[in-house]
Amino acid sequence: MALQGKVALVTGAASGIGEQTARKLAADGAAVVIADLNLANAQKVADSIVEAGGKAIALSMDVTSEDAVNAGIEEAVAKLGGIDVLVSNAGIQIVAPIEEYAYADWKKMLAIHLDGAFLTTKAAIKHMYASGKGGSIIYMGSVHSHEASKLKSAYVTAKHGLLGLARVVAKEGGSRGVRANVVCPGFVRTPLVEKQIPEQAKALGISQEEVVKNVMLKETVDGEFTTVADVANTVAFLAGFESNALTGQSVVVSHGWFMQ
Repeated sequence: MALQGKVALVTGAASGIGEQTARKLAADGAAVVIADLNLANAQKVADSIVEAGGKAIALSMDVTSEDAVNAGIEEAVAKLGGIDVLVSNAGIQIVAPIEEYAYADWKKMLAIHLDGAFLTTKAAIKHMYASGKGGSIIYMGSVHSHEASKLKSAYVTAKHGLLGLARVVAKEGGSRGVRANVVCPGFVRTPLVEKQIPEQAKALGISQEEVVKNVMLKETVDGEFTTVADVANTVAFLAGFESNALTGQSVVVSHGWFMQ
């Protein structure tokens, strides 16, 4: 019941973890904003949530554009009356050895993961403050917020950066009821991860089966991928946790890959 009547905006919500997260928040009673570059897919997700009895709207959002983010947040607030939960989830992956990593790709990765988190936070937190009710901001980190892997210089840098941003937001927002946390999944078999398997196999000179077993899942306790439901349930828990007792934290969801 903690999310009943709340408004939640999820970026990158037209597929994968973002979609499952939006569906979970809607099932728990929140009105959800499906924000994504792919408006057509975002609308399909929103329509299916509505058909299932939930409340959802879709909007196009490029999280690297301050104007687009501001316009999207204002549209969401105008249509739904406010914003109580922000899930900064939009992300991509580009893998390459650092000596071959294109600077343009480095900038693109940091823009989507870090600039996007900053811009959506800046736009949403003003409404959380103005409402007097506070809110919950959740960043989609990764085990790579704490660990490093080969070929992922920009991704690891960005995911580490989210920890710092969340901690600052938690410090600034605490007195006004705004909490900030980071969910850190292990490998989730989304299209993003599926794409990495052959790329890493080629870069490392090993088979795709070896990438899965000896790179992605080697450090887990059971050799299992984290599921999108695992991540969505964790986000929903944090979104509905209405106390500063849990803020500025990272919650690792990784089948024991990383333990803190």
